[in-house]
Amino acid sequence: MANTSDLSRGIFIRHQGQLCRVVDYKHTMPGKGGAFYQVKMKNAITGKSSDHRFRSGENIDVVRVDEKEMQYLYKDGNNLVLMDTETYEQMQLEEVMLGDAMKFIKEEMMLTVYLDNGNAIMADAPNHVVLEITYSEPGIKGDTANNPLKPATLETGAIVQVPLFVQQGEKIKVDTRTGEYVERAK
Repeated sequence: MANTSDLSRGIFIRHQGQLCRVVDYKHTMPGKGGAFYQVKMKNAITGKSSDHRFRSGENIDVVRVDEKEMQYLYKDGNNLVLMDTETYEQMQLEEVMLGDAMKFIKEEMMLTVYLDNGNAIMADAPNHVVLEITYSEPGIKGDTANNPLKPATLETGAIVQVPLFVQQGEKIKVDTRTGEYVERAK
């Protein structure tokens, strides 16, 4: 059995009967009392975040979860149909597993799927995606004070704030975790 010194970002643990993914942790040694780990976790099934404090050296149940790259084919109701590019097997995944990142996903993109005993429990979109701007108002020349932004509609229907110099028809890189413009794509 593992203990708290084995904690790292991204590992899966079973906590209070629930499968959770460690999002962040911090080791603290107060002046009075024992050392502890403050752990931020995300429930792999419900997607809810929670914080828990573990004593230093406390046993934790680390769960081995398989990670697989799968291609997003199409949407079927509230489910996404994904395909394993090696075996061509298809599986369905609930759309809510991707959260807000779903706004930036289009067909044929590769997603990371986490499997526990062959069952999909969680999915991650790529950190950055390149998408085309389908609609954006033209920027006003000379309006460069304080780095102004304007809304732009992407090919997936998502709206992001972009700098004034970015035009309709250009491709941009977007961070799927924050929904923010990163840079123009080459």
